[in-house]
Amino acid sequence: MLRAPRNPHETDAETDAERRRRRAQFLRDLAEARELRDRVQPRRAKVARLRHAMRMRTFRW
Repeated sequence: MLRAPRNPHETDAETDAERRRRRAQFLRDLAEARELRDRVQPRRAKVARLRHAMRMRTFRW
């Protein structure tokens, strides 16, 4: 999403910091949603963990 700077003297560092803040918030929300899903559906979470472990064991570097 591109947006015009609110003030013409806004620097790239400020917009980068803002982007990093939004990204950090998004990642926190995503982790919270995953934890909630795992609590609500423990069997599905266990199966997903096992599948992920199998993928990681068979992955070739």
